[in-house]
Amino acid sequence: MSFLHLSSPSSSNATPLNVIVHPQALFTILDHTLRRTEGQEPVIGSLLGTRSDDGTEIEIKTSFAVPHTISGSQVEIGMEYHKTMYNLHHKANPKEILVGWYSTSLELNTISALIHYFYSSAPDGTFPHPAVHLTMQTEPSADMTINTYVSTGVGVDRERILEGCLFVPVPHEIRYSEAERSGLDLVASAKSTETRSTSIVSDIGSLEKSIEDVLDMLDRVSAYVSGVVDGTSPANVAIGKYLLANLSLAPKIEPEELERLFNSHLQDVLLVVYLSNSIKTQMELFNTLKRMALVSA
Repeated sequence: MSFLHLSSPSSSNATPLNVIVHPQALFTILDHTLRRTEGQEPVIGSLLGTRSDDGTEIEIKTSFAVPHTISGSQVEIGMEYHKTMYNLHHKANPKEILVGWYSTSLELNTISALIHYFYSSAPDGTFPHPAVHLTMQTEPSADMTINTYVSTGVGVDRERILEGCLFVPVPHEIRYSEAERSGLDLVASAKSTETRSTSIVSDIGSLEKSIEDVLDMLDRVSAYVSGVVDGTSPANVAIGKYLLANLSLAPKIEPEELERLFNSHLQDVLLVVYLSNSIKTQMELFNTLKRMALVSA
């Protein structure tokens, strides 16, 4: 009698309930795709990040490319290259560890299982924790689709269970800081231009755009609330609770006092910009006089 043995993903350690992906890792994958050799598709690489104490949450912070060659049903991975790159990165970022691997193909096949087995069971792999597999669609004409998986062993007996795997989807989210958001907004602004390029705006220009965005959001919220009150727009309890929670956090300040505080802060910002430009001018003048003195000597 033959049996099919299914191993639970959480048999050894807790399966990730949420995967957090940082933009830097995604941009590295896109850069790897653009720099790949002609005819190579897809590309793969290693994912580095942190894991919570209970193993239920994984943050993917960075990634690096790993060379590989596919021949029929076999795949060769640059193990020494992967080991060297991982050791160098781990020295620079001791808190970041190997958490999985990525591929620019959405297809899950036997090659994916072999690569996943390597990242799960290699001496410097993720064992005993499950490895995360991230797939990313990078075709220019298609939407950028991202999926994350962990695997569970599949086999006819326990001896061969690790040679095959069943990929199980796990939820993920893309999370970025305020500094990264500014960069992403700047990159996104290039999509509306014919040259697909944009220039870095000044501090005043950035402040002006931020104020315009806030005013636009306030107009949309005001129009929505007015529509609900008038009965022309359907009410949403979740949106109402969200707006109420945010309004309760706003300080109780009179409009005149708020305007005074804003103008005072704006003057401080302008003063810092003026001082930084003055220092820069003085340094350039000093370097110019120093070079003239050396030439005359």
